[in-house]
Amino acid sequence: MKPRKSSFTPYDPENSRLQTEDENNFKSTDKEKPRSLGRGYTGFTSKSFQDLMGLLENKSFSLPEHNQPDPIGYEDKQPPELEEDLFKKAMEGVRPISGDKHVERIFQIELAESSRDKEDAEILEKLTDLIKYGRGFNVSDTPEYIEGTNYHVHPTVAKRLHRGDYSIQAFVDLHGLLAEDAKEVFERFLKWAVTTGKTGILIVHGRGLSSPSEPVLKKKVVEWLTHGPWRKWVAAYSSARICDGGAGATYVLLRPRPVSKRLKRRRASAG
Repeated sequence: MKPRKSSFTPYDPENSRLQTEDENNFKSTDKEKPRSLGRGYTGFTSKSFQDLMGLLENKSFSLPEHNQPDPIGYEDKQPPELEEDLFKKAMEGVRPISGDKHVERIFQIELAESSRDKEDAEILEKLTDLIKYGRGFNVSDTPEYIEGTNYHVHPTVAKRLHRGDYSIQAFVDLHGLLAEDAKEVFERFLKWAVTTGKTGILIVHGRGLSSPSEPVLKKKVVEWLTHGPWRKWVAAYSSARICDGGAGATYVLLRPRPVSKRLKRRRASAG
């Protein structure tokens, strides 16, 4: 049996590499032809990076020129005469509207000249809303506001009463009466409210602006609520909201049952 022939060629010191028998079959016998790399490029096939570096160093191919469009100068613009002719041609046949066929609208815009003027304008706007619509007015922020609570009642109850958290079931108007007549009407009204189980009532007494020193009826109503026999029935009182008379009327929150002497002693001992 003959030994199998090796497929490798012996070491060639001139080529300094090993070659197989079939390697030469893949070598191209044609001369290297230049091939196109796209528009503006002309390249050559190469076997190694060293050949490519040589092409780059020798600048054997040219790069495409980057042509930028020329900017439009002022001279390229259309002359004013041509623009005017185009405008007249576009407006040909157009007739202006007569003065009696359109409605003129006049807009009044006032600009504040400074921050001070802007501040004054805002204040004036708030005052206008206050006078016309009553917006932004709180009775509790005025010196005419009154409130108070009685035995074992938290002070926030009076504030809630003024805020409108309790329903008002009846009211009496003492405005314009003398103090003696007003007290008689007040007594009858409180007796009726307690008998019928009313808890939220409104007493209208006026602001007393015509009084020379202080409001008479308003002061008397507070005195009748905080002293005398009706004190044990009153839980809290406060000035009414602006919709119910403001500082010229008083909300009263009544107890379902009067305060007993035992409760009074308990409070006195706790204090």
